[in-house]
Amino acid sequence: MVLDSEKYIHFIGIGGISMSSLANILLTRGYKVSGSDSKESALTKELEELGAKIHIGQSADNISDEIGLVVYTAAISDDNPELMAVREANIPELTRADFLGRLMREYDNVICISGTHGKTTTTSLISQIFLDAEKDPTILCGGIIPVIGGNTRIGHSGHMIAEACEYTNSFLSFFPRIAVILNVQADHLDFFKDIDDIRASFKKFASLLPDDGALVINGEIDNISYFTDGLNCKVVTYGMGEGFDFTAENITFDAFACGGYDLVKNGQVIGHVQLSIPGEHNVSNSLAAAAVADLCGIDTETILNGLGRFSGVERRFEFKGILGGATVIDDYAHHPDEINATLSAAIKYPHKKLWVVFQPHTYTRTIALMDEFASALSRADTVILPDIYAAREKNIYGVSSGDLQKKIAELGTESYYIPEFDDVENFLLENITEGDLLITMGAGNVVEIGDYLLGK
Repeated sequence: MVLDSEKYIHFIGIGGISMSSLANILLTRGYKVSGSDSKESALTKELEELGAKIHIGQSADNISDEIGLVVYTAAISDDNPELMAVREANIPELTRADFLGRLMREYDNVICISGTHGKTTTTSLISQIFLDAEKDPTILCGGIIPVIGGNTRIGHSGHMIAEACEYTNSFLSFFPRIAVILNVQADHLDFFKDIDDIRASFKKFASLLPDDGALVINGEIDNISYFTDGLNCKVVTYGMGEGFDFTAENITFDAFACGGYDLVKNGQVIGHVQLSIPGEHNVSNSLAAAAVADLCGIDTETILNGLGRFSGVERRFEFKGILGGATVIDDYAHHPDEINATLSAAIKYPHKKLWVVFQPHTYTRTIALMDEFASALSRADTVILPDIYAAREKNIYGVSSGDLQKKIAELGTESYYIPEFDDVENFLLENITEGDLLITMGAGNVVEIGDYLLGK
């Protein structure tokens, strides 16, 4: 990818988890980088320390003739003042997905991990194995991986491991040699029309693979042949039942809900895995990671050890601390399937009473999946719902967390609609007791509740 090293590459929304990764790579390569974001964060501070010029707040004044290329995310609207100034000045522009796609073409073995849920954890599992195998990969992840101390690692090999999101069809700009499809469920319904539209997008993603590439796909996905028919590349299946290329047998869970199992490849047990992350869903994610590593020629012992050594990602069933004898966990789950997976793990985790503080994420997702959210959350003993995290949306639907609370109450689960974080925190301090398990859950800023309670 040829860029003018004398000009700045400017990122609108540079503090985002994916945008900061790209900026990090360019800075490491010696390019001049600038960017803007609505607020300062640990990621913007890190980029500033690496030499980036950071603007807090987005303004047309941030755009100058020193900029040779502008990169922006799908969350940036056409009326963004910086983007309008860029177009007025005829400065070249690329979406984040297009820019990442161009970067991928510089690597021999690009591994893209897609799916409605589990992308970040599976990307991290694969990364752990590749690091243990000394493959020196470049890593672009949607979460903070403890082993690399961030969401980005700059490698010096031909391997790139990247999380691939379907929102706005971003992953259709990528160039994978190995693609993973973990699951395909209804989500991002502010962009996709329906589940059929989503499935069509994932089918197009699979079709990007070259003939000498490979698709690793969850064999439990409905009508899997829809995604695999017509592909010339290798197809490897995994799943929790029989008949898949990779599966798990003799699954057990320890006292903290972490799974152990016999790893089976093509009908033969090749070793035993003991995970350090909880939940049956992570057994499934680890099978996908094992299949990818095996395709890349990594030996079985390294795969088994890597899966066992991985200790989790920030905000994925993350232990935060102890509050008056109660355990506080934080989790990114913001879709009914993710909530079910998290609560399945939580139920196996030691506790007296299971509390969930769930912050719904976006109005469209909340209203489209209202019944599914209620059903999933009703598995907790007590649910507290603060206001919906709007993200990129405006509430033109008239929906609130109170609507979801009523649905949960109808299912017989104790639940409360408490709009403000301060009031949620006070309620918890008054009611939570020793031995309870508290999970703050959602893709917004609900993590702040646990941090406040624990004095962080």
